[in-house]
Amino acid sequence: MDCIAVIDKPTGMTSHDVVARVRRLAGQRRVGHAGTLDPAATGVLLVLLGQATRVAEYLSDSGKEYRAVVRFGIETTTYDAEGKVVHEAPVTLTREQIESVMPAFLGVIQQRPPVYSAIKRGGVPLYALARAGKAVEAPLRMVRIDALNIISWEAPDLTIDVNCGKGAYIRSLAHDLGAILGPGAHLASLVRTRSGPFTLAQAISLEQFADSLSTGAWRDMLFAADEALLDWRAAILGAETARMFRDGRELRFGKAYGVPVEADELARVYSTSGAFLGIMRWSDTGQCWLPSKSLATTLETDDE
Repeated sequence: MDCIAVIDKPTGMTSHDVVARVRRLAGQRRVGHAGTLDPAATGVLLVLLGQATRVAEYLSDSGKEYRAVVRFGIETTTYDAEGKVVHEAPVTLTREQIESVMPAFLGVIQQRPPVYSAIKRGGVPLYALARAGKAVEAPLRMVRIDALNIISWEAPDLTIDVNCGKGAYIRSLAHDLGAILGPGAHLASLVRTRSGPFTLAQAISLEQFADSLSTGAWRDMLFAADEALLDWRAAILGAETARMFRDGRELRFGKAYGVPVEADELARVYSTSGAFLGIMRWSDTGQCWLPSKSLATTLETDDE
């Protein structure tokens, strides 16, 4: 089972809880995920099985979309509904006032993650330090917000769709909206609707995953490891070149034959039988392709 399961994570479970459940159900040790979701959040969680775990970093770097409900008038320690209330204020905002501040949160911006987050300091998660009563502050980080769209405004609740890059905290976005507009705010609910190319419409519940294993239908419900990389160019290697790829050797084709290639461009690699062998990266310095990630377990024996 070298594949990607698009799981609709239920509320109350951590991402690690979901991974552990999938590991038990599939009877497979090598299981991971791409992109953590808070326990209170639901929606698309990409769970990777077998060799698919090797592409986790590329999935984690992909864009994500969320449907968020921001509740104004209440600030909490965790920036969401799970935390202790630290401030309350009346809400007299108009939709026009909210729309006027939205542009300040678009593009590449500085954001301070919540103290109650999994970011580590000295190897210890900040949430553990905060719960121990230690005075901590999360470091500022650069994140990218591509789009913010208001779905509805029914005071005190603002429903928005957020399209963002890796590492953006929607809890921090909610908190910062409350701060800039005055009455304070927290994230009341969150659903991840897309992670990379995978959407909520494609997601299955843990119960559906379990049923698919018992009936054998999982092959029709899960995705191949390269499914998330289909917008990259692809190379088909003959047997000898595939061995060179597996052995980590330089591959000199592509740009040398007049095909334009960008520096550090990544490409998918396949055998002549269509097996996904891994990922290679173009080196402008060496003017060659370098194996970046090898997933090959067997190679063809036919001649090139």
